[in-house]
Amino acid sequence: MEEEPKKGLTLFGRDVSQIPCFRSSFMYGISGGVGIGLLTFLATSRTKFSTHVGFGTFFCGTIAYWSWCRYQWSVRRFEYAQLERAMKQQTLYEGTEVEKQLDLKSA
Repeated sequence: MEEEPKKGLTLFGRDVSQIPCFRSSFMYGISGGVGIGLLTFLATSRTKFSTHVGFGTFFCGTIAYWSWCRYQWSVRRFEYAQLERAMKQQTLYEGTEVEKQLDLKSA
């Protein structure tokens, strides 16, 4: 008996659990929106205004964290690609004259 693979939430044809930074962005956005909305309500007792502030905080917080997280993810991905390329070059040079020259330059 084979289990069917889990089907996650699909948005625009993509499984959102496979999108980097999606979950954390929405969690921070939701918690920030609820928190700021409640604080605004406690401070002003104006329901409509507090709802608007909470939703605005949710929206802006989600977009801001998404942008920052994706930028950091892109930087890490680029660094990993550079490291991978350098490691492949090192394996090609291992035991050759080029490796000895590189060792002399770095020392």
